[in-house]
Amino acid sequence: MSQVDLAAVKAYLLQLQEAICRSLESAEPVARFQEDRWEYERGEGGGRTRVIADGETFEKGGVNFSHVVGERLPAAATAHRPELAGRRFQAVGVSLVIHPRNPYVPTSHANVRFFVAEKDGAEPVWWFGGGFDLTPYYPFREDVIHWHRVAREACEPFGAEVYPRFKRWCDEYFYLKHRGETRGVGGLFFDDLNDWGFERCFAFLRSVGDHYIPAYLPIVERRKDLPYGEREREFQAYRRGRYVEFNLIYDRGTIFGLQSGGRTESILMSLPPVAKWAYNWRPPEGSKEAELYDYLRPRDWLNEG
Repeated sequence: MSQVDLAAVKAYLLQLQEAICRSLESAEPVARFQEDRWEYERGEGGGRTRVIADGETFEKGGVNFSHVVGERLPAAATAHRPELAGRRFQAVGVSLVIHPRNPYVPTSHANVRFFVAEKDGAEPVWWFGGGFDLTPYYPFREDVIHWHRVAREACEPFGAEVYPRFKRWCDEYFYLKHRGETRGVGGLFFDDLNDWGFERCFAFLRSVGDHYIPAYLPIVERRKDLPYGEREREFQAYRRGRYVEFNLIYDRGTIFGLQSGGRTESILMSLPPVAKWAYNWRPPEGSKEAELYDYLRPRDWLNEG
């Protein structure tokens, strides 16, 4: 494990959490992040959860740092890596979800994480994972293109093939199979990353983490003061229901956190404050709400037109 520097990863993640909270607060005139420190109940480690609520810009948001140490990897972590079953593990990560108040501002999600799995008599196995994705309600094409341009910029130093690969993985991962639609307009997703060596993989993690605010904050600033009414809020709540469905049915981080005995309040901070479901409803054809559905499929945003 000599080439693996867990302390450096942890230090970066704590700094990243601080930087993201500070940057988001610059767009919020009223609310501030409140910090909650906690200890892991099943072993060593703990976390630092920061939540913002009831703001003018951000209705609810959470930026969570966690460091979990356990004696046995849970099923969510070994389902696609059965050779790791029974290993001790450490997991550090920052995960965030931001739910703005204005329906014209998209919800955003980002996650960067590092795992080490060990057992006696064997070399440790480590990997990085993460990414970021955008979930608009009333999408603007220029915002989506900006989001993907910044995602590509995060990947460019690591090879021309990296952005298309992890963009495609994001489209495939954030897909609601039972609805036949993507959760939003995608971004980046990667997991089990270790084939570049520790230093280069860690540099990529930092690049993804550092590009989240440049990707998201300009969109927030452009859209947060647009006028809206009850119709837009109702549609936002309806589409937030899809967000809930994905996080509770498919999301690996949610499943891993609950199976590993993580702190439930921090794991479920990703859920919106208000969500609604309507039976067998679709927006009327030609309405501004119906425009969203053309965005809920994989598209090559940077090369269209």
